[in-house]
Amino acid sequence: MPISRHYRPSLAHAKLDERFYDRVSPASFPNHIIRWRNQLWAQKLGLDELTNAEWIEHFGRFAPLPDNHPSPLALRYHGHQFRHYNPDLGDGRGFLFAQMIEPLTAHVLDLGTKGSGQTPWSRFGDGRLTLKGGVREILATEMLEAYGVNTSKTLSLIETGEELARHDEPSPTRSSVLVRLSHSHIRIGTFQRLAYLRDNDAIETLINHVITYYMADLSTYEGAERIAQFYKRVIENVAHCCAQWMVSGFVHGVLNTDNINITGESFDYGPWRFVPYFDPNFTAAYFDENGLYAFGRQPQAVKWNLARLAECLLPFLTQEHVSELLAEFDHHLAQSYAHHLFHHLGLIPHGNESDTHFIKLWTQFLHDTRVPFAQAHFDWHGGKMRHDSPCAPLYDSDAMKPLRKAFADYTKAPITPAGEAYFAQSTPCTMLIDDVEAIWDRIAKDDDWSAFDEKIKEIAAMKRALAPKTEDNTG
Repeated sequence: MPISRHYRPSLAHAKLDERFYDRVSPASFPNHIIRWRNQLWAQKLGLDELTNAEWIEHFGRFAPLPDNHPSPLALRYHGHQFRHYNPDLGDGRGFLFAQMIEPLTAHVLDLGTKGSGQTPWSRFGDGRLTLKGGVREILATEMLEAYGVNTSKTLSLIETGEELARHDEPSPTRSSVLVRLSHSHIRIGTFQRLAYLRDNDAIETLINHVITYYMADLSTYEGAERIAQFYKRVIENVAHCCAQWMVSGFVHGVLNTDNINITGESFDYGPWRFVPYFDPNFTAAYFDENGLYAFGRQPQAVKWNLARLAECLLPFLTQEHVSELLAEFDHHLAQSYAHHLFHHLGLIPHGNESDTHFIKLWTQFLHDTRVPFAQAHFDWHGGKMRHDSPCAPLYDSDAMKPLRKAFADYTKAPITPAGEAYFAQSTPCTMLIDDVEAIWDRIAKDDDWSAFDEKIKEIAAMKRALAPKTEDNTG
C-alpha cells in the first residue's frame, strides 16, 4: 500500500496478553462496494492514497495494515444490559483490526469493526451488520462530530452482498461491514469481566496499560493514588461526553456498561435519536419500555455505570474513597454542560452564578414551550432572535421575556465566515428520525444515495460553522 508520512502504526493492545482478547479471522463476503470512505480522516492517518481496490483489501477483506496487528483481536468484556449483568458478552460481530498514532495528538487510535463476522462471543448471532445500520452510524457520527461531541468516527462502510434476516427491519435486508475510529475500545465492561473472574492482577495490568497509552500524565502516581487518579479521569471523561449529548439533544439509546469506554467517547450506535423538542422522557429504543435510557435520564444512567466501575476497584480503594470521587460527577457534568451550551448558543459565558441562572431559564423555556430543539439553538445563536424563524411568534410571547432579558446580558462570541454563512439560513441542519428514514427509503427502494450525499454536505457546513474560531475551519 502507498505509505504516507502520516501513517504511524501502533501495537498497543497486543502489549496485553490473551486474557483480554481472542485472535480471530474475518468473514469472507461475496461482494464489496464502497459506500463511505472518510477521506478527511483517511488523510489525517495517512490512508488517503489507498486505491479503492486497496481500501477494499484492508477494510473489506481485512488484510493487515503494514506493521500493524497481524490478525484481528476480538475483545473480551462483560456488562450490565438494562441493569442486568451478562457474563456472555464480548466482540460478537466486530474486532480490533488495527491501531495507529494520531499525528496531531500522538494519541492511540483504534480501527474497530462492526459486521465483520462471527467470533467466540457471537452467541447465536450471524456477526453481520445491515446496510441500514451502517448508514445510520455514519449519520450519527458525522452529526455528533459537527456538534463537537466526543464521538467515534466512521472511517469506512462497504456493502457486502449478503441478505440478512432481522426482526426490526423489513427482511431480507442488505449487509455491510463498517470500520470506526475510536480512542480506545476498553470499556467499563472490560473491568467488570476481570472483577467477575476475581483477577485483580489483570485489573491492575489493565489500569497500567490505560495510563501508559491513554492517560500518560498520570504516570507519576503510584499505588492506590494511581488507581484513584485513573478512576477520577474516567469520571471526568464520561461526564464531559454525557453533557455534550444533553446539549446536542442526542439520545444514545443503549447505555449499557459495555457501551461506555474509559476515554469517554460516544460509540456503538444502534437505536439512537435526536430529540425533536425538549422532553426528558423521550426514548430512542422501542425496547426501552421503562425509559431507563430516556433523554433526561442519561446522566443518571452513566453515573450508575461509573458506580459499577468503582466496584471493580474495591480491591485497591476503599468504598469511601470511590464514593467521594464519584460524587464529583455532577460537578463535572454541570461544568461541561455550561461550556458546551454557551458555545452552541454563540455566547461568551460570565463564569459565575449568572450562567447557572441563564441555563435554568433556557431549559425551562424549552420544556414549557416544546419549541423545536435544534431550531431554538439555531435561532438564538449570538443572543439575538431571528425574525425570519418559524418560531418567531413564540419568541415574542410573554413566556420568553425573562430569557430575552438574560440573553441581553451576554456578549456574542467571535464567529467564522463559515459560521456567518451557515447562520444566514432560515433553518438548521437536523437529523430527526424522519430525516434518517427519508434518506434510507431512497437507498432501499432505488439505490439512490443522493439524499445521503446532500445530508453529508449539510453536516459538513454545520461542522465548519460550529468549530471554534481558533481552529482551521476550511476542512
